[in-house]
Amino acid sequence: MINETHPNCVNCDVRYKSIFCDLNAEEAAILNSYKNTIVFKKGQSVFMEGAYPRGLYCVNSGKIKITQIGIDGKEQIVHLAKDADVMGYRAILSGDKYSCSAVAMVDSSLCFIPKDVFYSLVERNSKVALQVIHLFSKELRVAENKITNIAQRPVKERVAQGLLLLKECYGCEKDGCTVNIVITREEIANISGTTRETAIRALFELKEEKIIELNGKKIKILKQGALLKAANVFD
Repeated sequence: MINETHPNCVNCDVRYKSIFCDLNAEEAAILNSYKNTIVFKKGQSVFMEGAYPRGLYCVNSGKIKITQIGIDGKEQIVHLAKDADVMGYRAILSGDKYSCSAVAMVDSSLCFIPKDVFYSLVERNSKVALQVIHLFSKELRVAENKITNIAQRPVKERVAQGLLLLKECYGCEKDGCTVNIVITREEIANISGTTRETAIRALFELKEEKIIELNGKKIKILKQGALLKAANVFD
């Protein structure tokens, strides 16, 4: 974990994509004076499930997985965070412990904002409060869909949906097809709510159908339309 002195919130492009997009220059300067930028190396924990939050994290650059441990002790990936996403706000606003853990999937730069500063911004700026409400609403909708998917959808559909989620969240490499994340089969299983072995079988089926190509921990989507169909998702 390495402390950094940048970026500056006043002219940070990422801020304009985050819940802090509506801050005026004075508020952005206040935010900048209190925040710290921290680099987490790949595999490092940002925060742990069961710990009390000290503040909010905003992803300046990087890829973070938000995980929860089930009753069987198995890790479940409940969310993927990317640039401009914020983490830890639910625990702060509820005054509770973290219900999930956050781990860097690649070397990631995060801005840490003390919770009293976050409270102050929410209280002073109704637009920030509205952005937080929108986040709560979006997370609730995603959680409801995930519960339905795990209960009702076949594993192959869920794995295909997981691949589409990875592409939506992190984009593709220069070839326009290879998902821009190095991800293990175990992590794909954790996103899809299944076992590693079952996820591997589903990936192999998609490969045999020439919908995807597997190259180590890299995944290339060869047929976007066919993957959408496999995921039972249509444009």
